[in-house]
Amino acid sequence: MPAPSVNAAEVERFDRLASTWWDQEGPMRALHAMNPARLAWIRRETASHFGLDPSERRILAGRSVLDIGCGGGILCEPLARLGATVTGIDPAGENIEVAKAHGERSGLAIDYRNATVEELAGETERFDIALAMEVVEHVADVSAFMSACEHVLKPGGILLMSTLNRTLRSFAFAIVGAEYVLRWLPRGTHDWEKFLTPEELASQARRAGLAPGKAEGLFFDPLRWEWRLSRDTAVNYVLSARKAAVPGGSVRPNR
Repeated sequence: MPAPSVNAAEVERFDRLASTWWDQEGPMRALHAMNPARLAWIRRETASHFGLDPSERRILAGRSVLDIGCGGGILCEPLARLGATVTGIDPAGENIEVAKAHGERSGLAIDYRNATVEELAGETERFDIALAMEVVEHVADVSAFMSACEHVLKPGGILLMSTLNRTLRSFAFAIVGAEYVLRWLPRGTHDWEKFLTPEELASQARRAGLAPGKAEGLFFDPLRWEWRLSRDTAVNYVLSARKAAVPGGSVRPNR
């Protein structure tokens, strides 16, 4: 029985794109450009949450990380290099095959699985950190997805998310501009009506039993072809959410 959060049409589309994941000039070009900013934010949030030294090269050593919707592994690999024990899951089987092959060529021990977060939530394995980066806007049932994300976290764990805001600017930039005018992304990559505002995503996190922090923007500079963290959340943004250290306990927001 399919997981309630899985959108079959989205899985099929990403299966078709699987071979392009590691082509830095292909359809995934924007995600490759986004990686430095995403990793800087992940490093900062995990250092703050777990009391780690943010300058430590292998800052995630001893931490277990689940990358939900890992695609071809373009975020899993740098996380493994930061010392994390990484598990990458994706409902698109072709993505997982690409990720496994590239990980082996890179000499990295990453556990890739063709699975959904709901399937892992039904098992006993739990993680210090869960990532849902550019995933929330593609799921069919956000509430079910968030509940499963909470379940796969250890007590005291943290969920890190990045997604798109539902604003006129996001429609203009992420869909009209990126997909139709500049053709940075394949047409149909995004459905604007499925975007969530930071307030909506924070509400979903609280409903799942997590304590959300403050949303922060991801700003794209097309002249430098790079992303950076920003106060402007009108298009892309990141949000973290913490799980209580004691079952049923409370936790203060990140900020």
